[in-house]
This record gives sequence, structure tokens and C-alpha cells, in this order.
Amino acid sequence: MSKEMDFFIFLIEQYAKYKNQTADQVLRQWDQLELTDFIYNMYVRYHTEAMENAFHDIDRLILEKQENNS
Repeated sequence: MSKEMDFFIFLIEQYAKYKNQTADQVLRQWDQLELTDFIYNMYVRYHTEAMENAFHDIDRLILEKQENNS
């Protein structure tokens, strides 16, 4: 498994804890909003900063997608 995939799995699990959800719920939401690939490709940025920064960025991305879909 690549280091990017290892981190992505870690990120999903940690984000799920932060949101009091399961990793499956988080991944399903990201897939529905078409954010999964984008978040996966943010490895270079997300793995070098505090996890809280990544969480806040992901929250912002989700909010923007939800607002655009309304």
C-alpha cells in the first residue's frame, strides 16, 4: 500500500472521530459530494500540517459543495 493510501485511511478514521461518525459514513459523504479524489490528492498538504487544519479545510470543502448543490 502506498504512503498516500496509508495516510488517506488514517485521515478518514481521524476525521470520522472528529465528526463522531464512522469512517464508512465519512467516505460515503465524500463520495456523494465528489470530494474523495480531491481529498486523497491533498496528501502533500495534509500530511505536513496539523490534523485540525486538514479537518477545517475538509469542513469548508463540504460546506461549499453542499451550498453549490442547494
